[in-house]
Amino acid sequence: MVDGIELWWRENRVRLAGIKRLVINMDNGPECSGHRSQFLWRMVNFSDRENLDVRLIYYPPYHSKYNGIERYWGGLERSWNGYLLDSVEGVLMRARDFAWRASQTTASLLKGAYLKGVKLCAKEKKALEARLQRSETLPWWDITIKPSTVY
Repeated sequence: MVDGIELWWRENRVRLAGIKRLVINMDNGPECSGHRSQFLWRMVNFSDRENLDVRLIYYPPYHSKYNGIERYWGGLERSWNGYLLDSVEGVLMRARDFAWRASQTTASLLKGAYLKGVKLCAKEKKALEARLQRSETLPWWDITIKPSTVY
């Protein structure tokens, strides 16, 4: 997921040049939850590298009706109805050609191997948590990451 965010940021860097804070609405899936140390660690690195405040706002569990991406996926699935999706390039082409509520889709294939079971040691987890500003009322659903400052 972070690879996709980084790709999108690089592709839109010129258009977003004045942006200092990125708010990302998250679906609270297991790959990117507020408990997932590898995801959070990579988001901290992204924040530092791009000198960008990153705020992760999670939808509550079982509230997909509020999540626009769920409605987008429903529309995309309906647009695929009846088409034989027999190749990666065919899927990407159909996804790129789909527009939802006048928003044009971008679709990219991210290649690479993602290792499972990679964990942070206790010391690394403690350092990661020190970088996260968790909401007092919703600590797992509202997380702000500030870029590291060097003096």
